[in-house]
Amino acid sequence: MTQRTDAGTERGAIGAAADFTLALEDNRLLSIVCGHFDQNIARIERRLGVAIHTNGNRVTIKGSPEAVDHARAVINALYTRALSGEAFALADIDGAIEETTMQGRLFAESSNDSAFEQVITRKKGYVRARNLAQSHYLKALKKCELVFAEGPAGTGKTWLAVGHAVSLLEQGAVERVIISRPAVEAGERLGFLPGDMREKVDPYLRPVYDALYDFMDARHVERGLQTGMIEVAPLAFMRGRTLSHACILLDEAQNTTSAQMKMFLTRLGEGSRMIINGDSSQIDLPLGQKSGLAEAIRLTSGVEGIMHVAFSESDVVRHELVRRIVRAYEERDRAAIEGRQP
Repeated sequence: MTQRTDAGTERGAIGAAADFTLALEDNRLLSIVCGHFDQNIARIERRLGVAIHTNGNRVTIKGSPEAVDHARAVINALYTRALSGEAFALADIDGAIEETTMQGRLFAESSNDSAFEQVITRKKGYVRARNLAQSHYLKALKKCELVFAEGPAGTGKTWLAVGHAVSLLEQGAVERVIISRPAVEAGERLGFLPGDMREKVDPYLRPVYDALYDFMDARHVERGLQTGMIEVAPLAFMRGRTLSHACILLDEAQNTTSAQMKMFLTRLGEGSRMIINGDSSQIDLPLGQKSGLAEAIRLTSGVEGIMHVAFSESDVVRHELVRRIVRAYEERDRAAIEGRQP
């Protein structure tokens, strides 16, 4: 339990300003909350417009009454996570700020309930969504047999999908995980790459492998690849198969053609879950060829058992600069569209 002490707190208001002193029980955990060189505290100050000072186990927050309440809720939430052994990065600070904003009561002191969804694996433990879009995504993955996730790079689409797939595998809900991706860059030259099929496809699936190693021990990943419990296959090799009792992930789905997407969607077998991720702003298909992702989302809209989660630039969690870069490109594309309009 988080130690939230009302005793020993001081609060005053001068005009629109307020200050609050929060006493936390464990100095070591408070240092985790503050982050390396107080980077987490600096992030909270910048995002909420407050001033935060720490002294021993006491945290003093100054700012407007609403901002002070919000910052207090964020620090309490982070302290609770640290107490339970959760690790968090800068992006998790943004997630905690958004989570407390979303909750109508800003983390009632008597409740440890989380507004955001979580995925649980043996190696990683509890991994909490970092924003509302990620929470909707995890909720959709738990609820539906087929989920489309569309949005810019750095929003956590692939990483969370792999975490969910590993969680299902460890729970025994599925018997295997199947990962696929169209090898558009190589085209017909795929066969000239050295090695066996896995080695040929590996360069295109490196982000998925990275996520697998995040959520599973390396020896379990290697054993799974050897036994077929984890299968990696190029999209072209899916034709004619029925994929039962599996979690199937198609990454970079914006690079599928309409025919490929239809073929892939109809592979879904009994007891399986399918996750399809893509970014329509990064299509590598030959000029003039239509992506199958947008068409599939449009055609399956409203179909029971299928959900579509859309991420935006504001949901980027990879790095603050990535968010700004994505925003710059989106503004360029928007200006180009507006410039073509009469």
